[in-house]
Amino acid sequence: MKIAIITDDGKSVSQHFGRATHYLVLTIEDGKITNREMRSKLGHNQFSGESHEEHHGENHGLDEEHHDKHAQMAGSIADCEAVICGGMGMGAYQSMLRLNIKPIVTDLQNIDTIAQSYFAGQLVDHTEKLH
Repeated sequence: MKIAIITDDGKSVSQHFGRATHYLVLTIEDGKITNREMRSKLGHNQFSGESHEEHHGENHGLDEEHHDKHAQMAGSIADCEAVICGGMGMGAYQSMLRLNIKPIVTDLQNIDTIAQSYFAGQLVDHTEKLH
């Protein structure tokens, strides 16, 4: 099993899915982390020639154009069952569900703590942090 954690430094979770630069992909076998792999992640800056509003409206990110961008951002984690971040827009959250990648928004910071909580089935999805 593999999970992806949104990060910029490989140690702590990033607070914004769209702005983060990397995924830390953890491979788990028999309940133990057997591999850690940093993967590059597309973000808002790669779509700089395209429109992206900083002041998000009610339906921001829910259209097909945004889903296509979110799918590109998730391209390098298609082999993961979940993606964990500290914050995410509703459009990105819905796109991950459509891509069969379980999105989880956490209030934890440390990646090792997040991984332990996830594998123990105790990681809470804080959907109130969606924007």
